[in-house]
Amino acid sequence: MAALRWHDSQNRDTLETKVHIPDGFLSTPVWAALDMAGAPAVAVIARRAQRTFDEGKVPLLGVMGAFVFAAQMINFPVGPGTSGHLVGGALLAYTLGPAAASVVLTAIVAIQALVFQDGGILALGANVLNMAVLGVLAGYLPYHFWGRTRARRAAIFAGGALSVLISAVMALSELLLSGVRMPGGVLGISVGLFAVSALAEGAITLAVIGALERIQPEFIRQPAAGRSYALGAVAIAAVLLVTGGVLLTSTSPDGIEKLGQARTLLSTPFSGYGIAGLGSGWLPKAGAGLLGLGLVYGVCLMIGRRR
Repeated sequence: MAALRWHDSQNRDTLETKVHIPDGFLSTPVWAALDMAGAPAVAVIARRAQRTFDEGKVPLLGVMGAFVFAAQMINFPVGPGTSGHLVGGALLAYTLGPAAASVVLTAIVAIQALVFQDGGILALGANVLNMAVLGVLAGYLPYHFWGRTRARRAAIFAGGALSVLISAVMALSELLLSGVRMPGGVLGISVGLFAVSALAEGAITLAVIGALERIQPEFIRQPAAGRSYALGAVAIAAVLLVTGGVLLTSTSPDGIEKLGQARTLLSTPFSGYGIAGLGSGWLPKAGAGLLGLGLVYGVCLMIGRRR
């Protein structure tokens, strides 16, 4: 959600929002530089996460990662012919801490690119930096400063919105640096779409955090060890999202693929969040979603337990 797509086809312009940048849009110097910057940034953050995260709460990594992955599969309309989805960077930061949240969102973005062809492989560094590093850190700032004051709810909302705005601005800047042509009218309309997407992210983040705290007081600051009703509720919600939510998802496009010629460098049987050979409809989407949940959960567990 919240990057820009513009397509000129037979004098018809369409504008759509999303963060994931596919291959074929960023110039070689741009994607190469961001790949080189992304790898060490994630390595440093991962080391910090391993030093500060309580190993007894490792299952929380997998559950929250699976929930965000599931939520990202559900598109909602943000304007005429335009849709978006939850990014989840701020939500992860409020439940896991910013360092662990960056690592988990990096795993989600990598799985989406390598398994489901959602986002480019060459552009993986850009997508990770935009969402999992800068988006997470920006989203955590309001909570860091005002999370224990009377403005706490406003800080949670603002963090969710800010995480999307930062990711969107970064993606848009990278496209412009790569020479992607965007008329002034498109840039103007995109500001409104970014604002709607950011407000939706903030509202969803606030609602989810509120629900988790009602299930278990102080869930964000100090999740309880051992069996947790909150963890179980989030896990069930993640499964329901990928098995039932796909039936309700918006059919409006949500990518930036038509800004140029998108290329697929790696083909898998799960491209487009489906399972090849099962046709279309509920079964292939739900099956691919459950596979994604398992992958994200397993990768997060391995990351959390590695020393």
